[in-house]
Order: sequence, then structure tokens, then C-alpha cells
Amino acid sequence: MSETVAVVRATRPNFLILAPLCAGLGLAVAWQQGQPPALLDTLLVFVGALLAHAAVNLLNEYEDFISGLDKITRRTPFSGGSGALPEIPSAARRVLLAGLGTLALVIGIGLYFLWLRGLPMFVLGAAGVVLVLTYTRWITRSPLLCLLAPGIGFGPVMVLGSLIALGAQLDATALVCATVALLLTSELLLINQIPDAEADRQIGRRHLVITLGPRVASRIVAALLLASYGSIGIAASAGLLPAWSLLALLPLPVAVWISWRLPKALERPEALNPVLGSNVAVLLATLALLMVGLSL
Repeated sequence: MSETVAVVRATRPNFLILAPLCAGLGLAVAWQQGQPPALLDTLLVFVGALLAHAAVNLLNEYEDFISGLDKITRRTPFSGGSGALPEIPSAARRVLLAGLGTLALVIGIGLYFLWLRGLPMFVLGAAGVVLVLTYTRWITRSPLLCLLAPGIGFGPVMVLGSLIALGAQLDATALVCATVALLLTSELLLINQIPDAEADRQIGRRHLVITLGPRVASRIVAALLLASYGSIGIAASAGLLPAWSLLALLPLPVAVWISWRLPKALERPEALNPVLGSNVAVLLATLALLMVGLSL
């Protein structure tokens, strides 16, 4: 495997669909407000979201390799990193430069929207950059911040940031969409920390799986997952989301299965992987269906 391939793998391309879905929620809300955005702005929003997610992954891969975590973690298809740098250690510097370069492009796009939209864009953009730069090295040392930071990055920062960048208005619908993305993304990172807990503990990380134990963490996973569907149902009933947004409840039966099955799979890796995979599918399907429901 060449160093270039290692850099591409370190972006974790299989998981980069999450960012466009979150940006897509912002676009869907903008369309619902009757404000079709300019094509250039729309393209830049999606490119910026994709690059921001790639930057997080690249810098995380680099930090995990330098800290030694990559050497002791037990990888699954859904957690533990790509494994690219342990296979090609010489690519570490290129991964770091790719992460910093990608982040620089994100900042460049952000400066364009700052010029276009003003202070609100600065607040959300600066928060996003801080999260990218501090997550692996510092945020993962605080259990509460480690839980909330991914959700804040993909929820309020990405969903609301996309909305503002497109010239739309913050409203109750946008806040509900940002909340759903926050809950689902924080839940995703928490459940994926379960198989990594012992390795994370050895390098000094302190997330909820480590501090509270996997069984309590599995209950928090269920609470976050089901709360996201509760938010959609309550918001639709209150008229804050259109009725078509209830399409996003279609994955709910699988979410209930995940909540029931996860505690039983904690000690059995062969049983845990199907739960982790189902969880990824549920998250992506829910966000995609919510985006479709808002657009109809």
C-alpha cells in the first residue's frame, strides 16, 4: 500500500456520508423556508462539510498513531480507526499535512461565508475549528465533553452553520433538526467507544464507557437514540416539522432492537459488530429520511 492510499484510507471515506447528510438538513430547511440558495453557495457548503469531516478523521488518525493507541486497539469495521498508519508508518507526516491542509481549505470556505453572512457565521465556524483541533488530544479527556462534542460538531455547527451559510433563517425547525443530528451523532460515537474502551483507558482517555462502565453507557446510548425519535415525533405533533418528516421514524423498530440487544452483546465481539453496523445504518437512514421529509 502506497503512502497516498494510506492518506485516503485515513480519511475513513466509508463514513464521510454523515457530513453531507447534516449539511443536507440545513439545505432542506432553507428550501422549506422558500429561500432557494445560490448554486455556488450550496456546492461550497457541501464541499466544506465533507472536508471538515475528512480533517477530523485525518487528525484523529495521526494523533492515535503518535499516541500509540493504534498499536493496542482492537479494530472493528465501525471503530478503532482505519489501521492505515500502523501498516504504513512512513505516511504519518503526509496524513498530518493532509489534515492541516484540509482544515485550511475549510477555513478558506468559512472566510467566504463570514464575508457573506457576518458574525453568526464566525461563531459557528470558530466553534467547528476548535472542535476539530482539540477533540482527540484534549476533549477525549473529559467524559461529558467527549459525549457532546461530536454531536455539537455535526448538529448545531454543521446543520445550523449550513443554514446560515445559505442565507436562511434560524427557526424552530432548524433547531429540531440540529438537535436530532446532535443526539444521533453523540450516540454513534458513544456506542463505537465500547470496543475501544480498554485501549483508550491505557493512553489516558476518559469517556463515559471508561468512567461509568459499558453497561451504563449502553443505557445512555439507548436514551440518546430513542430521544432523537421522540424529538421528531413531538416536533411533528407540535407543527414544528412537516408531517412528511415522520418518514424519519421508519428506522425506529431497528433502533428499539439496538437498545434491547446492545447490553446483551457487550461481552461478545461477534454479537457486538452487527449491533454497531445496524446503528450506523439507522443513523444515516434517519437523517436521510428527515431530509426527504422536509423537502417534500
